[in-house]
Amino acid sequence: MSQTGAEYRLDGIYQQRQPGYFMQRVKLAAGVISAEQARTVATIAERFGRGTLHLTSRGSIEIHWLAEASLREVKRALALVGLTSRGACGGAVRGVTCGSQAAQGFPILETVAAALHRHFTGNPRFERLPKKFKIGIEADVSDGRHLIQDVGLVLSGIEDGRAGFDVWIAGGLGREPRPGFLLAQGVAEERLIPIIEAVIRVYAAHAPPPKRLKFLAQEFGQEELTRLIREEAGFSEVLPVTTGLSGQLVSEPAGRCRLEVPIFAGSMTSTQLRHLAAYADACADGVLMVTVNQDIAFVLAEGLCTPEADARLLEITGFTATADSCVTIRVCPGAHECRMGLAATRDVAAGILAVAGSGAAELVWAVSGCPNSCTQPQLADVGIVVARLVAGEDGIRTPRFDVYQRNAAGLGRKMLESLAYEELLEKLPVPSPVSRCEPL
Repeated sequence: MSQTGAEYRLDGIYQQRQPGYFMQRVKLAAGVISAEQARTVATIAERFGRGTLHLTSRGSIEIHWLAEASLREVKRALALVGLTSRGACGGAVRGVTCGSQAAQGFPILETVAAALHRHFTGNPRFERLPKKFKIGIEADVSDGRHLIQDVGLVLSGIEDGRAGFDVWIAGGLGREPRPGFLLAQGVAEERLIPIIEAVIRVYAAHAPPPKRLKFLAQEFGQEELTRLIREEAGFSEVLPVTTGLSGQLVSEPAGRCRLEVPIFAGSMTSTQLRHLAAYADACADGVLMVTVNQDIAFVLAEGLCTPEADARLLEITGFTATADSCVTIRVCPGAHECRMGLAATRDVAAGILAVAGSGAAELVWAVSGCPNSCTQPQLADVGIVVARLVAGEDGIRTPRFDVYQRNAAGLGRKMLESLAYEELLEKLPVPSPVSRCEPL
């Protein structure tokens, strides 16, 4: 390798488990990407990879099977259409995620997410951190995603066109899940960047590699961590109010229909992405959204709604839109491509759905190929984590699965652990008319 692994990671590049191949992650603010940009990603995958793509549970896109010699060309091709991968991996501020793309307030969320994306991406003050630093922005607290971020922003109100946010910090999943806590309420937009900078400075100054911010919450306690952050010189700074024309890509959702295309396990081909980009040009003002459930969504052009939109989707892309019978299941690449993966996650997911049958559509599922929990299993109705490999008498190592359930606010609880694959399939929860997910 001509660069160190750490340098590659700051450019959003990980080595795959297959020697000689790399994954390039592309950061998308709030999951938004233009049709032109999507076609470029498809072209890169075709030209330099194997034409395969992965949509992540943070609304990013991963291009797999890249050779080291092509990485510079890939970065340049992304830059030509305004895309970046800087900080998409490694110890940096990651992509700003949003699970509220269907909310009426999403244009405000997109605008703030884009501003944070511009400010922190490639900023040397906020790179080479002890570990990754994640920011999420949401319209409300219903799905719990604000609890798993290093900084989680939740819209608290809008007054005179300016938004206020509650700021949550120090959440995270992985081997030691910990929900974030409320740092400040009703924070004006112009104070968000100074506050986040203060949080990062405290984190960088006090956390040893490779610890996340949640480590400081554990070590110092919430009160002391809050004090350190509030004493940072820039914490109370108020930036000038942003003026000028809006740069948001997604149209105001009021009066418009939304259409979502299910992508199993977030795995798609470059040809499929190209067709979806064509649909965005024809029916959605040239914009697509990668959802946190690893699907593709559109806000349809004014006056266009189902069933006309559905018919044109099938005609242009070959896809059908989400129906009640479709299953929401988040799946990481696992042992298919990821060096950390302990099991072939797409195969596991397919096996689960085959056993669960039509009842699977009543639940939100997540399958994570290792304890890093990239698919956020603790926020799913049923979250499945490949926790370890166990050697049998024949010496063959097979995966063992932990099962989480979330029945209320907060993070899901581990209900079963160290199940063999056959045991996992036998003990899957069955939805009932009373509750979406009966406790195991």
